[in-house]
Amino acid sequence: MAETPADPPAPSGVDTTVAHSARVWNYWLGGRDNYPVDRALGDSIIETFPQIVEGARADREFLRRSVAHLAGTEGIRQFLDIGTGLPTHDNTHEVARRVAPDARVVYVDNDPMVVAHARALLAGDASASFVDADLHDRDRVLRAAAEELDLDRPVGLTVLGTMGHVTSYEEARDIVRGYMDALAPGSFLALCDLVLPEGEAEQEALRRWNEGAALPYRAHTTEEMAGYFDGLELLEPGVVSATRWRPIPAEVGEIRDVEQYCGVARKA
Repeated sequence: MAETPADPPAPSGVDTTVAHSARVWNYWLGGRDNYPVDRALGDSIIETFPQIVEGARADREFLRRSVAHLAGTEGIRQFLDIGTGLPTHDNTHEVARRVAPDARVVYVDNDPMVVAHARALLAGDASASFVDADLHDRDRVLRAAAEELDLDRPVGLTVLGTMGHVTSYEEARDIVRGYMDALAPGSFLALCDLVLPEGEAEQEALRRWNEGAALPYRAHTTEEMAGYFDGLELLEPGVVSATRWRPIPAEVGEIRDVEQYCGVARKA
């Protein structure tokens, strides 16, 4: 990928000497909020596993389609976006409010660069707010979210490209279940993460990531992805490659599977 024309100034507390997932992801999506170390790691992974860029974009498109569905067909007016990442085009509040102008969104992340950019983006926006917190601290996240959202009413919980950073799958699943248990009946979970085949190129890409990034990543199996939705009512088409979750016919040609898998489910 081409190098960005100029590096942004680093917000206070941001370490630009080691690659960070939010900034590498931003680079793959064509953003400018990244640094040479992020681009170097991003390019190294592309070298062995070029499909990663398509997967990153498919993840973003899944966010757009799932949030639009929840705000439209399902009537959800409140969203809790955990592991937000760096703001880019079609953020959750922008997608939701195109469908439902009264939608409210709370974003959660604790990366200093994400915090700085999100607060700048949301300054003066009364219908969207940001919580600087670690997703492991569920009580703190929910207390802060309750200041902006009515947690006695249904909420759309979105968790994209985040749970692979949790050390073990069991812990990651328990975190997601904990949040869903705390939300009202009629709430929804929209989750997307990496399912990596055992191929040599894919495993080399994961090795390069874990050697070069500040936060290691753990790929899932398809069975593990399905496990996040246990006890919930999974919407059609189930847990699938992100390109296959309700694609918009006018926007797609031939559909190719990507390694980002996703699903949307309702809490009864």
